[in-house]
Amino acid sequence: MAEEGDVVSKTFRALVERADRKFARVRDFPSYGRAQGQHYFQKVFKAYMRLWKYQQEHRTELVKAGLNRWEIGEIAGRIGQLYFGQYTRTSEARFLVESYVFYEAILKRRYFEGCKVKDLGVRFKELRFYARFLLVSLILNRTQTVKVVVEKLKALVDDCNANFRETNFKEWKLVVQEIVRFMNADTTFTIASARPFRYSAIFDCHPNSVQDVARFHAKKVLKFRDSILMSYHRNEVKFAELTLDAYRMLQCLEWESSGSFYPKHLAETKENGVVVDYSGTSGLIDMKLVADMTDPTLPPNPRKAILYRPSVTHLIAVMATICEELPPESVILVYLSASGKPSHINASPVESSGGPKRTTKNKLTSHNSLEQNFSSPESHINGKKGSSDYYDDYLWLGSKGNGGSSNLYPGDIIPFTRRPLFLVIDSDSSHAFKVLHGAERGEKAALLLSPFRPMFKDPFSADITQNGSQFTFFLTAPLQAFCQMTGFALSDSDIEVLNNAENILSTAFSKWEVILCKSPSLDLVWAQVLSDPFLRRLIIRFIFCRAVLSTFCSSEESEQYVPVCLPQLPNSLSPKAEVVQSSVSQLANHLNVADGFHFDNT
Repeated sequence: MAEEGDVVSKTFRALVERADRKFARVRDFPSYGRAQGQHYFQKVFKAYMRLWKYQQEHRTELVKAGLNRWEIGEIAGRIGQLYFGQYTRTSEARFLVESYVFYEAILKRRYFEGCKVKDLGVRFKELRFYARFLLVSLILNRTQTVKVVVEKLKALVDDCNANFRETNFKEWKLVVQEIVRFMNADTTFTIASARPFRYSAIFDCHPNSVQDVARFHAKKVLKFRDSILMSYHRNEVKFAELTLDAYRMLQCLEWESSGSFYPKHLAETKENGVVVDYSGTSGLIDMKLVADMTDPTLPPNPRKAILYRPSVTHLIAVMATICEELPPESVILVYLSASGKPSHINASPVESSGGPKRTTKNKLTSHNSLEQNFSSPESHINGKKGSSDYYDDYLWLGSKGNGGSSNLYPGDIIPFTRRPLFLVIDSDSSHAFKVLHGAERGEKAALLLSPFRPMFKDPFSADITQNGSQFTFFLTAPLQAFCQMTGFALSDSDIEVLNNAENILSTAFSKWEVILCKSPSLDLVWAQVLSDPFLRRLIIRFIFCRAVLSTFCSSEESEQYVPVCLPQLPNSLSPKAEVVQSSVSQLANHLNVADGFHFDNT
């Protein structure tokens, strides 16, 4: 028996070493590209699944041979990590759910907690497990799980500080601060009734416009398959390598499950009505949960390459790879959120808008510099564009002192216009990218450009380091952005008031979809992507954002506070169009904030 146990233990250790070697090969693989090392992932998955099955079948012998519970947790954690890695490469929801299932099992069975090990290496493994589980739970919107895990992470960091005084856990304290700050900024946590950022068939598919959208057909129709999401601001809200703005856009470009969804509370697992105690030797993980958390009827999510603080050369390399691999008749969405020239950074110029009287006295600059070096939008509208126009202004991707190597110029994007691009630029230098219109090298690009400055009734809401970007917020959660802009207390409001407000928006968006579908003046650039639900929703929300900001600021200041799209959308949906202004007016009156707007006679 002893010899048999020894053989089992040696076989297990050999399987662990083999799986770990394969894991090391794929751990640092880039998260973009369609065929990056796929065969390696298949091999490493196979190795870990074989290892997992072996420890299940021989658990008793392994425990007698000295197998620790934390070792089982580490194997499950590696499998969860692999699944999450596949999600980041493919955006397939099932991989994200598989990752969550393994991580949740580790938490429930207390693989790390139950052992009471005073080993520093094991404590670090547990800390990393909590951090990874938090990221997966955030993306999956498991708010109750996030709250539970945050408390456990806090307790663990405090325990480590008390028991390992010779070790500095400052970085882990910062991790705790990051997730708490993220939760305070994310409306999923602050507003109980908030609707999902993801595309929901219940909320985002408007019945009155379904037939018109279904009948709409342009001469050329593009499929939305790939996207690049990048947010780069100093001190912006983030957790791990996921910034708040990138998180909002990520969610906005995925499907929300419309079927039965896994309960948001961590429930006790029961078998035959009896609560199961997982502190013992059970190694089973209920994979049936995956079926409950995914909806097989939904189309695949578009792929998303999420870049955290990339260098300019890395961003360009990613764009080149994705453009090269883009299937025919497809479009890439590129979302770039970053500050302009370094002198703009940490400055939040914003107009305080409190009522019908408009003055420019209450302009706020939130840090040291009062100088604003915004480029004039007129310089790119009239006259011929010289080569210098493509390299005048830029987005700033870098730490202090990196100079020109950290500047992303409009001209850097031009080579990629050989493929269809849907560009969303959120920056105080966004209008510099107007020069791309007409300078394309093969395909006309669709451009959504943010205002130079945000506009709020309460100027303190303008701090991007606390609340994220206003323009991105409008594109991903329009009602919440509207309330934030007007100072309406969304979190304290009656649910019925908010539901009625959402219904006003839904009715308006449905009307606008019909107008777009029937408009004879709709540019082909917009027409060829209108059939895609994600891109159509972004276009409609842009129209809403533009109308709201246009009527919230005085006309002479609109150039700085109003977003721009190129090519132009039909005049029938301009900010001054009655069908647009009347909807914004109705929403403002419903929330009793109309005194802050300038409406025409609607």
